[in-house]
Amino acid sequence: MTMTDWEPLLEQVGEKLEQDRVAAGQGIPDSRRLFHGRGRRWPGLEQVCVDSFHPALLVSFFEPHEGEEALCEALWALAEPYGYRGVAAQRRYQQGAPVAWPCGLPVAEPVARRGELAFPLTFARQNVGFFLDIEPGRQWLEQQVRSHLAAGADLKMLNLFAFTCAFSVVARACGDLKVVNVDLNGGVLKRGRQNHSFNNLPQKGIQFLKMDALREFDRFDRRGPFQLAVVDPPTRQKGRFDVNEHYDELLPLLPDCLADEADLLLVMNSPGHSEQLFRDMIERADSRYEIVQRLPQNPDFPDRDPDAALKMLHVRFRR
Repeated sequence: MTMTDWEPLLEQVGEKLEQDRVAAGQGIPDSRRLFHGRGRRWPGLEQVCVDSFHPALLVSFFEPHEGEEALCEALWALAEPYGYRGVAAQRRYQQGAPVAWPCGLPVAEPVARRGELAFPLTFARQNVGFFLDIEPGRQWLEQQVRSHLAAGADLKMLNLFAFTCAFSVVARACGDLKVVNVDLNGGVLKRGRQNHSFNNLPQKGIQFLKMDALREFDRFDRRGPFQLAVVDPPTRQKGRFDVNEHYDELLPLLPDCLADEADLLLVMNSPGHSEQLFRDMIERADSRYEIVQRLPQNPDFPDRDPDAALKMLHVRFRR
């Protein structure tokens, strides 16, 4: 194992910390990715990412590197003047993805911040509870919800593979609508409910259903018709969902629960599936699907290969 050259990483982190200081003024900066090695733009740093959840800085190592402690110390030297309290190191290459706090003090209750909204996190788990890369999808959803509500619509939204229900929180913060959150994991749905409470959002009309999005489709489809839908499945959930097998099965079912006109955000988080393959899958599923556009990538997640990056497609359905 050779010593890693951290300079490109530290340079980018330093630039973004200063950007955040200027943008936030005296406030707390929004959470964001400060360095995205996984996009394979920086040779030798492909297995390192750095995220800002002020006042916590989280560095994730996906493979072992010589000088991990030295990187944490250098990050701490950069971050402490900006009001950060500690640097957490998550070693994803070790079983259980353990987290240590090599610099500063542990942040007992870290949160992801997005404008006025906040989402409590759990650094002790591999997925901390809030995905930064899909921010363009959340912005798209805000626009859709506001547009529908401005038109006086009695709005219903389906959120499949809801995880901790960040999409539902963002939608509810825009106004009064009904949301059906579906996920197989009751634990993340409980956190989703807590996320709504944490942001003081009314939960009337917000449902949290512990169901299998594919195998139990007929148990929630009658709760529509939905004018909006977000479908953001895991690439592979052992024994439950695999995009190679099951996305093709789910897409033809969705029209049964959609309104005569509906807008969907369909997400593919698999580097092995190109954008064209994803488009072909959607068009093959139902001729009434119209792909409007691929949403732009989050600029904090640059990728050498756009086909390997997160793919977020706005799809319109007309019966």
